[in-house]
Amino acid sequence: MKGRASQTNIPHRFEARVSEPWANEASSPEAEGAPPTTIQPVAARSIISRNESPDVPFSQSVNPYQGCEHGCIYCFARPSHAYQDLSPGLDFETRIQVKTNAPDKLKAALDHPRYKPTPIALGVNTDAYQPAEKNHRITRQLLEILLEYRHPVSIITKSGLILRDTDLLSEMAAMGLCSVRVSLTTLDNRLKGQLEPRATAAATRLRVLRELSAAGIPTGVLTAPIIPFINDHEMESMLTAAAENGAQRASWVLLRLPYEVTPLFEDWLQRHYPDRATHVMNRIRDLRGGNTNSSEWGQRMTGTGVLAGLYRQRFERQCRAVGLNVHEEEPLDTGLFRRPGGEQMGLF
Repeated sequence: MKGRASQTNIPHRFEARVSEPWANEASSPEAEGAPPTTIQPVAARSIISRNESPDVPFSQSVNPYQGCEHGCIYCFARPSHAYQDLSPGLDFETRIQVKTNAPDKLKAALDHPRYKPTPIALGVNTDAYQPAEKNHRITRQLLEILLEYRHPVSIITKSGLILRDTDLLSEMAAMGLCSVRVSLTTLDNRLKGQLEPRATAAATRLRVLRELSAAGIPTGVLTAPIIPFINDHEMESMLTAAAENGAQRASWVLLRLPYEVTPLFEDWLQRHYPDRATHVMNRIRDLRGGNTNSSEWGQRMTGTGVLAGLYRQRFERQCRAVGLNVHEEEPLDTGLFRRPGGEQMGLF
């Protein structure tokens, strides 16, 4: 199916009963054609998620959308669709939920008298600038609120749509309230189309780095995920391209395959790279202590073993060569936080 990374709705881990179509050509996903994207408005019970993981540089996050039309086959957030009784496969890419009350919920959270500001990461699980944002503008509304409250925010995206909000981001950056990371997986458009069929091309992501940096917004690149025998040879070229287009910082993440993502990725390998599928999965298991995934803190982002060490050395060497991560990153400013009406945290 063109435009879809997953080719099936695999059962999710909570299903008690599974049904399958007859294995004939007429009932195959390819015969049915790619399903359209559907958008469902939903009301979120809360909007700020909190974590205590030492592996991520934030303790609060906001995700205005559930599911992601970018359809990245490797996305670690795919299993979250199971909580909606939906498949982490095609459902994750085609059945998108829009949290229409997210702005109101964010205001309520920031107005709570016991709320203490720490930077909010926007769009961590699913991209806050995925195609649905063009019409629904939930992310822009959230940014307007965060600017009004002088609340710091960091953003991770692979979409060129973020350039629409340069006005808000540059105003926040002038006060030390925002930073942006652009996710870059490959410079090869053919591979991009296989891995991330509805995400923007590498050239657009590099333009995002270039234009946001020119607007005074602190930018960085997230080279992720690094996949053995698929894109790991591009690490140096991706870091070089990012630095040449204005990125000041960089990080990398090894491929993660939690829950249902493992069979989805294995199916993807068999369809696109059958000649090396076994080698890829063997190296992933080498990096994950014999498993396809690891949830242990300190290991889940970069893996373990000889190959993980080589990746780390290559990354650090290339960052030095192109001038990335030269200085410690300035923390976002939480001291400017205020509530409309003049109440400011610094007064207490």
